[in-house]
Amino acid sequence: MRDTIDQKQNFIKGIVKENPVFVMLLGMCPTLGVTSSAFNGLGMGIATLFVLLMSNIVVSLVKSQIPSKVRIPAFIIIIASFVTVVEMILEAFLPFLYEQLGIFIPLIVVNCLILGRAEAFASKRNLISSVIDALGMGLGFVLALTVLGATREILGNGSIFEMKFVSEDANTFILFILPPGAFIALAYLTVLFNKIAIKT
Repeated sequence: MRDTIDQKQNFIKGIVKENPVFVMLLGMCPTLGVTSSAFNGLGMGIATLFVLLMSNIVVSLVKSQIPSKVRIPAFIIIIASFVTVVEMILEAFLPFLYEQLGIFIPLIVVNCLILGRAEAFASKRNLISSVIDALGMGLGFVLALTVLGATREILGNGSIFEMKFVSEDANTFILFILPPGAFIALAYLTVLFNKIAIKT
């Protein structure tokens, strides 16, 4: 029973109390760079979730075989392998999203969220705990990027997932789909999210 409670908290913490974006402020480069729309945010979030999950699994399985002196380079090679898989899948099956995300796809390799979870968690815990941690943190990242992208798209373009819900001549805050709007939206959402997280 105790183990079940621990694993539940392990999962939930990444979504709420240790949300990678709104609480820990990790992965700011893709967070600010690609979230001009909900679709882009969701796509980058899912790509990162896949890499985080697979790298946590592999690191947890091979941690005892990796010499401590080359631990970090080994983790980066593992992460880069899965990033390459994601990049090839997106280019083959979702070329529109691949073009939208651009350079931010290979930059997943140096996302401090993924390397941080490999080093701080997966390299010290068993497989099940590592999988649950990756799912919680990954879903928290997906949630944050999708909400940020949706907020910017709604305010800046009057649409959600590229579906217009206002007339073409309606006034929108175009600032929010520009780079400065990413900082403004992130700041307000971070404050709002942390107020909610404190109450839960």
